[in-house]
Amino acid sequence: MYRTNNCGELNENNVWDTVMLSWWVSNRRDHGGIIFIDLRDRYGITQVVFDPEENKDVWDLADKVRSEYVIKIQGKVRMRPDSQFNEKLNTGKIEILVDDIETISKSKTPPFEISDYTKAWEQVRYKHRYLDLRRDTVKNNVKFRHKFLQFSRNWFADRDFLEVTTPIFTVSSPEWSRDYIVPSRIHKGEFYALPQAPQQYKQLLMVGGIDKYFQIAPCFRDEDTRADRHACEFYQLDCEMSFVETKDVMEVVENYMFDIVDKLWQGKHIKDWEIKKMTYKESIDKYGTDKPDLRFGLEFVDVTEVFSDSEFSIFKSVYDNGGAIKTIKTEWIDMSRKDIDELTKVAQEAWAKGLAYIIYEKEGPKSPILKFFSDEEIEQLNQLHSPNPWDIIFFSADEYQTAVEVLGQVRLALRDKYDLADSDELAMSWIVDFPMYEKDPDTGKIDFEHNPFSMPKEGLESFDKENPLDILGKQYDLAINGEELLSWSIRNHDPEILYKAFDIVWMSKQQVRDKFGAMLRAFEYGAPPHGGFAIGIDRFMMLLCDEPNVREIYAFPKSGNAQDVMMWAPSKIDDEQLEELNIELKDTDEDIEV
Repeated sequence: MYRTNNCGELNENNVWDTVMLSWWVSNRRDHGGIIFIDLRDRYGITQVVFDPEENKDVWDLADKVRSEYVIKIQGKVRMRPDSQFNEKLNTGKIEILVDDIETISKSKTPPFEISDYTKAWEQVRYKHRYLDLRRDTVKNNVKFRHKFLQFSRNWFADRDFLEVTTPIFTVSSPEWSRDYIVPSRIHKGEFYALPQAPQQYKQLLMVGGIDKYFQIAPCFRDEDTRADRHACEFYQLDCEMSFVETKDVMEVVENYMFDIVDKLWQGKHIKDWEIKKMTYKESIDKYGTDKPDLRFGLEFVDVTEVFSDSEFSIFKSVYDNGGAIKTIKTEWIDMSRKDIDELTKVAQEAWAKGLAYIIYEKEGPKSPILKFFSDEEIEQLNQLHSPNPWDIIFFSADEYQTAVEVLGQVRLALRDKYDLADSDELAMSWIVDFPMYEKDPDTGKIDFEHNPFSMPKEGLESFDKENPLDILGKQYDLAINGEELLSWSIRNHDPEILYKAFDIVWMSKQQVRDKFGAMLRAFEYGAPPHGGFAIGIDRFMMLLCDEPNVREIYAFPKSGNAQDVMMWAPSKIDDEQLEELNIELKDTDEDIEV
């Protein structure tokens, strides 16, 4: 036997019990000849004591023990002196006087401190992730992920959803991003693709009569990494339902979100229990993004018409060319010239030429641009903004998309610099009425803006519109604190409408059949109307755990440059494997850096 108890459960009720504990030496201290060791496992820490006057042989063995050794001890539980209670630990009122010790496994000196205060570089921690997992902050995320997944599975199962595992090896499908492909040994020259999402399979489940499906689905996309996007692979809570409309799916999502936050997110709160709903156009117009952070204000004000006859040439040119002039107003923020210069740099990095502003002081407004404004323009600005002393109005003027995107970046920079958002708050919003299509500004090519399998809002009649960019889809996203957390839609289950949708992006019927033949054939055998959603659970847990990047939510994450630096992946394979797969590589001198 290695242990009778774990390191987090003993208390004053166990005093005088003889117990056996095993695991790591977290900390070792010598005090006047007595050795104290903090023994650590995933459950907590227990202090164990070696007294040479009680057992010199055991003390001699403990004197050789060092941090991260795996040891087994046996001894009696006793109370600590009152002055030595540690209220931060569940075991903080007791200690174990050891009468037997065994060193099970020795440890080299770790490459970084095994504590929550380590300053180790991410690459070093990830290379030795098995050590990093011993730290409470990392281990607690793993435990939280377990609770999150367990709660989610139980929640949907209790509501008659069936968990179905869909295939990992499937066909390449032009849905979102680049595929990860897998060569076939049996079918020479042919490839599987790892699924970017189980989109087609879950729709086929609806045709098959599985009217309520869910899955904790692994998804694979060859995308560039960023703080809220894990490299190579991620997981989503995938769900699909038959015979539903928009409000039905929203109700399921909202009930789930409120329940999981209430049960798992202690000490924090949801900003508004009635989730705000706004159109895609409204969100872009007010916040410059389709995933707005609503924990704070700073909504845009449109002042384009104010400068329709302006003598300020920059604003007048924007107006004459059909652009937009937007503003945001800060209140009671003391900003220096350096602070404004930093904001201007943010705007310029978002492709703005600059960032105009007006500072309202007690003596009145001040700005380099005021000399170009008429009294009427200043009065209209005052009416729109109701400025008080120490308020500042910032302007963004450009073609519409650039103007709102620039001001959106400025808004987020203000949030981060001045702590305008409550980190203990979740602010959710539904974004609806997404455009079905978008145009590439460089090539002019029309492509799907979001999910190609969304039902157009007006069905077949949607394609009567002269401009395809005016076609809206039954696509809905849930944004939380500036992150897109959920994407979903009412699906297109009509082959005729599906052909029309792809025809806009210049894909012929034959091409559609070649790419999506299984789904099209299935729709010919009685397809129910259906809709669903996918929650980015990694991103959600990142928010709930207050982590700065999504990588920390994984037990074994990829690094920021899409490498598994612990297992050394991606890596080269030998010539025999390549030949077996009928693959020939071009010459390359690039190696993996670890």
